Amino acid sequence: MKRILLNQLEIDKSANPARLLAALARHEVPIVDDTSVTFVFQGQADRVFVRHWVYGLPQAMEMYRIGGTDLWFYRLQFPDGSRIEYKFGVITNGNEQWVHDPGNRNTAMDPFGGNSVVHCPGYVTPEWTIRDDAVPTGSLVNFDLHSQSFGEHRTIRVWLPPGYRDYRRYRLLVVHDGDDYMRYSALGVVLENLMASLEIPPMIVALSNPHDRLREYANDARHAEHIVGELVPELEKRYPLIREASGRCLMGASFGGVASLSTAWRYPDSFGSLILQSGSLAFTDIGQHSRSPVFDQVVEFTNEFRRNPGKPAERIFMSCGTYESLIYENRSMAPFLQSHGMEVNFVESRDGHNWENWRDRLRDALSWIFPGPLWVTYL
Repeated sequence: MKRILLNQLEIDKSANPARLLAALARHEVPIVDDTSVTFVFQGQADRVFVRHWVYGLPQAMEMYRIGGTDLWFYRLQFPDGSRIEYKFGVITNGNEQWVHDPGNRNTAMDPFGGNSVVHCPGYVTPEWTIRDDAVPTGSLVNFDLHSQSFGEHRTIRVWLPPGYRDYRRYRLLVVHDGDDYMRYSALGVVLENLMASLEIPPMIVALSNPHDRLREYANDARHAEHIVGELVPELEKRYPLIREASGRCLMGASFGGVASLSTAWRYPDSFGSLILQSGSLAFTDIGQHSRSPVFDQVVEFTNEFRRNPGKPAERIFMSCGTYESLIYENRSMAPFLQSHGMEVNFVESRDGHNWENWRDRLRDALSWIFPGPLWVTYL
């Protein structure tokens, strides 16, 4: 028999339903204690699963029904500091529907609609990711750029820092999937808060958004030419940018990390630094890769890069969640880059492949790449 003791609340398959419902009314769900997380679902179903994105565990874990009730539970242990995104898979009459946890107010949005979130002991949402009305805000402007590389017009969005002046010189941050970073990783809020606390200097941020992401970001020569030969020169015409590579950084997550590294590899000395978050840098030492076909071009690039890395940038910040399938590749790539003369800062977190993981690493990344007066004074 499965039995769970949580702050005097006992849950097992034969628990008294009335007492259990009364006890659950006094708890937020999922129920988190010092050693475990208990997921609780109430509803009519044939079977219910906890579906999550923690690599190394079964992707779907079947919940236990309590007696003859419509209450279901599942207990799982996670290390302190973990942040877990999940859904419930509810099966009725042979059909499965994935739903958010109706009892959990914590959600994280993404381009696919988002997930419910559980915070284990030790995890705290960073305060610098939360908007502060007392902090000055930046502004967004758009302009159209005809890309000869792609043979089409692209709308470029540029974030200007609070107090922007055209007589100053600014560092440049170019962000792959820039609008998604703004929507799902609170990039604008993070920039404003870190600038207000003097942890990073004012900078201009170009938000690059693809039309065919998986193709353009998989070491596409057109994309690299668009960034280095079209976007950056146009930004130089419009804004007072520092011209040295040391004042420029290229950033991306997942396939955006591949695009950042491959662009800098094709055009060395264009960017002094890179930020690669959960880079999809799949490679093979021998044989074929086991990922989906969309990784074919990525694996081809990463294998070639490992044979001939050159020096795409002086400094590279890398981050990856320990619950991602990409953790092996990222752990391998960090010392490889260091061994070829690049300064690398690699950070792991107990999180998965998601936008809030990347959000939570932005302070470490940005303040290391472009330290502000606070760090310059105290380092």
